[in-house]
Amino acid sequence: MTKTITFNELRRIKDSLPDGSMHRIADELGVSVETVRNYFGGQNFQDGKSCGIHIEPGPDGGLVVLDDTTILERAQQILEESQASAAPEA
Repeated sequence: MTKTITFNELRRIKDSLPDGSMHRIADELGVSVETVRNYFGGQNFQDGKSCGIHIEPGPDGGLVVLDDTTILERAQQILEESQASAAPEA
């Protein structure tokens, strides 16, 4: 399933992830850490693979079309987990 978001939104998600999340996602999905970094806009294709992102110039950093949303969905789950654990208990 493809998804289109802005490049800046993709970077905001990446920057909001807790420390160690890139390694966690890579381990869980069986890909290299550099491949996960490339998904979020990195450019290390010697150690990581391209992961089906297409960037079009435009406002807010441009548009990014993601061919596969698996890494994005896992990142969003980690963000939800970290927000839930940081929320004060009632």
